[in-house]
Amino acid sequence: MIRHLVLFKLNEGVERDDPRVAAGVRAFEKLGGEIPELRVWECGWNISDRPIAYDFAINSAVDDQPALRLYLEHPAHQAGVALWREFATWVIADYPC
Repeated sequence: MIRHLVLFKLNEGVERDDPRVAAGVRAFEKLGGEIPELRVWECGWNISDRPIAYDFAINSAVDDQPALRLYLEHPAHQAGVALWREFATWVIADYPC
């Protein structure tokens, strides 16, 4: 299995209640049921108030590299990414688990 972690940081001046952010969250919340390659799918808002903390996280897992590629290329994933590009930056880590 491969764990796929993504941490999002909202751009300066963008708040969680921004309609664009709400649409991005909804798009990602649905992915677990839309992409068959996903074995684990969790996402949610950070609850830490530490200054180095990111704002939103995705914790997911797929079987292998081909499944990761299918997930990343899936139209629903690409649509969600396009939304988040408008208001956030992110970091990613993929590792075997």
